[in-house]
Amino acid sequence: MMQPKNINMNRGAAILTLIFALLFFVLIIRFLYLQTTGVVNGEILAARAEEQYERKRNIEANRGSILDRRGEVIAQDTSTYTLVAVLDDSMTTNPKKPKHVVEPEETAEKLAPLLDMEESEVEKILTKEAFQVEFGPAGRNISHSLKVKIEKLKLPGIAFSRDTHRYYPNGTFASHIIGYAQRDEESQNTVGMFGIEKSLDKYLHEKDGYKVIEADKQGFKLPNGEEKIVAPENGNNVYLTIDQKVQTFLEDAMNEAAKEYEPEKIIGIVADPKTGKILAMGQRPSFDPNVRDINNYYNDAVAYPFEPGSTMKIFTLAAAVEEGVFNPNETYQSGAYKVAGGKISDHNKTGWGTISFLEGVQRSSNVAMAILAKEKLGPDRLMQYMGKFGLNEKTGIDLPNEANGKFNYKYDIEKVTTAFGQGSTVTPIQQVQAATAIANGGKMMKPYIIDKIVDVDSDKVVKQNKPEVAGTPISEKTSKEVLDILETVVSSEKGTGKPYQIEGYEVAGKTGTAQMSGEDGKYLKGRNNYIFSFMGMAPKEDPELLVYVAVQQPKLKDTETGSMPVSSVFNTVMKNSLQYLKIQPSEEESEQPKKTETEVGAEIPSFTGENVSSAKKILESNKIQTIILGSGNEITDQYPEAGTKMIANERVFLKTDGKASMPDMTGWSSRDVMKLANFLDLKLKISGNGYAVSQNIPKNQTVQKNDVLNVKLQSPEHQSENEEEQTESEEEEMR
Repeated sequence: MMQPKNINMNRGAAILTLIFALLFFVLIIRFLYLQTTGVVNGEILAARAEEQYERKRNIEANRGSILDRRGEVIAQDTSTYTLVAVLDDSMTTNPKKPKHVVEPEETAEKLAPLLDMEESEVEKILTKEAFQVEFGPAGRNISHSLKVKIEKLKLPGIAFSRDTHRYYPNGTFASHIIGYAQRDEESQNTVGMFGIEKSLDKYLHEKDGYKVIEADKQGFKLPNGEEKIVAPENGNNVYLTIDQKVQTFLEDAMNEAAKEYEPEKIIGIVADPKTGKILAMGQRPSFDPNVRDINNYYNDAVAYPFEPGSTMKIFTLAAAVEEGVFNPNETYQSGAYKVAGGKISDHNKTGWGTISFLEGVQRSSNVAMAILAKEKLGPDRLMQYMGKFGLNEKTGIDLPNEANGKFNYKYDIEKVTTAFGQGSTVTPIQQVQAATAIANGGKMMKPYIIDKIVDVDSDKVVKQNKPEVAGTPISEKTSKEVLDILETVVSSEKGTGKPYQIEGYEVAGKTGTAQMSGEDGKYLKGRNNYIFSFMGMAPKEDPELLVYVAVQQPKLKDTETGSMPVSSVFNTVMKNSLQYLKIQPSEEESEQPKKTETEVGAEIPSFTGENVSSAKKILESNKIQTIILGSGNEITDQYPEAGTKMIANERVFLKTDGKASMPDMTGWSSRDVMKLANFLDLKLKISGNGYAVSQNIPKNQTVQKNDVLNVKLQSPEHQSENEEEQTESEEEEMR
């Protein structure tokens, strides 16, 4: 008979055997499942293995840059830094070399002035219960130079994380063209949000690459471990037709006008009428894309249709000339003209009596245009020409959000008022495109602002824009005749364009004074409630530049007219741009005495390699002023170049092998100031009109490339007034 003890032992053994058998069975099933599916706890085993043994390192790509037509950077990616502070003392293993902030109060005292923060605010951040902290906006986008300053303080626990930031080096510069881009927090890529940055994002957009290596848990590459590299894809570079210097002339001139006249808006466009290239475009108010202080997301040059006023008379005149119905010597009664539905009046309500149609254009007579539209051309033919000039459709410029104007052309009075720019609306860019036909021998050029797009990695051109003829509304003969007439608008004593005369150049153009509608639909009253404008082309014989400026509701003094803020922008931009582009004057300065045969025809030779004293002797014997730039004795460069004909009292610049120094420019014309700045590659900023009275770089101070030269000009009349005021002040002090 079996003993109870043995029975119990056998039972226990049986139970254990069963348990082990079940466990073995479960393990076999689990093994087979894993072998078949490769999944455990919802995770792929292969991925788990890669996570443990592979290390992925990001290779950062750069967003494409935006550059001007000469390759000057307007927008680019740049390295910036974010300031961080480690507060957790567990990071410190050696008390003599702390890795965390040890003295919050002392650290705050040293950091606050560099971050432009209150000391108490910094100290509050440094005393938080946290492992690591940042310093908000003040601690982000830190430049390399500021980083170096902070590092020199050798503050324990203060460190930096590197980042890429979209940077606009010129600040408020063509901002409504460029727009801005910013880092997307989710994708960590830079994304265009506005302007060209947004519309060309598919070209500018970058794609980061990465490098994958097989490594151990400490991150060291395993022996014979595989390595995989996916190259980054940098964004394409976008080259604009914008010229940085011409754009700067426009920006600076608008700044001055905005400061002095406080208008609601300023719009400026500079175009090459032979190609349609936009050399400059801007508006006020504007914004700094680095700061994004935006109050208007529309580019007013292409997206703001308004009644143009008398600049529309350019196209009515051109249509009449083309159709052979404009007789400049024919007369009419100015003042008022009756049409069905109302009466047309000149801006001078009583008119100027019986005058010629040429004088009517010069005086900007609405009645003259009404007669041309109704009696000479006829409403249907006038409207056909508005279409030929492209004023009833978008130009197709390569900028986002272009708007189209609207022609109100139902009633008889509307068909007449359209002829002088009332009742119908157009955009500034539509007017500029139409005006290229006047300046370009009848060929109307489509405006464009994207020159080319280039693949940075291969240097291949992805897209190239070329000049495109948008139509031929008039003949070359008509364009020449219209230019001659428009030149008299500026040069004639009777012309409304007198304020737009530019020393040394013939300007053809037309003024505009457009009424503005209020909320009730009625025209606003008051001498300030207009959009004052000017469309000008120069030089008249063969226009190289077309400049349009509009100023809305400036705050004018009782003694000021609407042409004053407009001309302050137009004259500065046109004059500086012509001189910068080395476009020769079409006529000599009016202040110069008439040239005699003995004064003309002295061709200057090449002085390169010559001695300064001998060159100076030759020039002075021909009554030519010699400006020596440099402390050396041997001439290395000259302006104008050899072979140029000079007249008495003109200036020749001679650069020597020594360091260039600044001459005294008192009394110099703006043209000579511009010549000097171009010759020495200085960044010139001119204020005022007339002749130089002050300069920021003193006489004999050494100058080098890209130095900023500020020159103030004044007319002789203002100089006389200042001298009189000074004399009166001195006499008052003596009493």
